[in-house]
Amino acid sequence: MAYVEGFVVAVPAANKEVYRKHASEALPIFKEFGVTRMVETWGDEVPDGKVTDFKGAVKAKPDEVVVFSWFEYPDRKTRDAANAKMMSDPRMKTMGESMPFDGKRMVHAGFAPLLDA
Repeated sequence: MAYVEGFVVAVPAANKEVYRKHASEALPIFKEFGVTRMVETWGDEVPDGKVTDFKGAVKAKPDEVVVFSWFEYPDRKTRDAANAKMMSDPRMKTMGESMPFDGKRMVHAGFAPLLDA
């Protein structure tokens, strides 16, 4: 089973196409680093929670949409090596300067597989 790194961000609704383009242009770089699959999803039904929710996790504003994404890697070792490469690659710095969302509010984490059916 693949190792998964998940992300949740708040993207201004007006930036949907800009975000899609940004992600599409980043994909070849991420694949170069070892990502085997990248999935980007645009919030379609993101309910308000009673205790916590996705919107609260990223401090989404009324004009923002929650995006849930994940990368798949063959294993955690590959993910760790990819993250090290990302931190030192100048293309990532350039990409970071033009993100169509507030990266400071991004939530991300790595997940070991438990069930893949």
